[in-house]
Amino acid sequence: MDAGVLIVVSFVVGVAVSVVTAPVGVSGAVFLLPIQISVLSVPSPAVTPTNLLFNVVSIPGALARYSRRGSLRSPLTKLLLLGTLPGVVLGAVIRVRLLPDAATFKLIAAGLLLPLGLWLCLRTAAREHPRGARPSGRLITITALAVGVVGGIYGIGGGSLLSPILVGRGVPLTEVAPAALTSTLITSIAGAATYTALALTTSGTDIAPDWTIGISCGLGGLVGGYLGAHLQPVAPERALRFLLGALAIATAAVYTAQAL
Repeated sequence: MDAGVLIVVSFVVGVAVSVVTAPVGVSGAVFLLPIQISVLSVPSPAVTPTNLLFNVVSIPGALARYSRRGSLRSPLTKLLLLGTLPGVVLGAVIRVRLLPDAATFKLIAAGLLLPLGLWLCLRTAAREHPRGARPSGRLITITALAVGVVGGIYGIGGGSLLSPILVGRGVPLTEVAPAALTSTLITSIAGAATYTALALTTSGTDIAPDWTIGISCGLGGLVGGYLGAHLQPVAPERALRFLLGALAIATAAVYTAQAL
């Protein structure tokens, strides 16, 4: 693909994905993976740090909009960061050393996203809400640690998993979205730095990010994320919950089809 066309396609894809995912607290990186691998030809495992680079460039657009409606320094954000930051570093090491194969990578991602998406859609359709108290701070941090490892492996920052988990447990999307995106941004910076360090000490494998694609997609995501965050207040909570679940299911289906 010509370099100019590659930049334009990357930018447009970044806008399209982020405008849909920002209202539900997801950066969109998880949905870029099949496009980057199949259309933009980013090799594995370099696709993971490329996605983390996309997060770093794109998420500030959505956060700039969310910050107008309140502080981004919520207690939920701090709990998520306590888990996701150490998790993403561990996940990066696992990705490079144990899971360089793209097919294995896609199947594991699909196995995580499909049940999460179905669970959220079914609960939303039944208008069910979790009974009992809100998840404890310790449970949220432990969950964030596990998600951070997954995010480090897949380059998704963790928001695409944290958002359906927290929303499924009854935490309002208006609280989850900015917290998950803030956590994803800071975690992605740590993850991208880890992959850069690993690239300096590992030979024979594409580990460094594709800077052209990552930045082009990210700039598109910067615009799309701002627009998507602007739309959240006017969209019904139930519709956003369905959207979050449907996006997870659709991505799982694409990953499975590509891996088999």
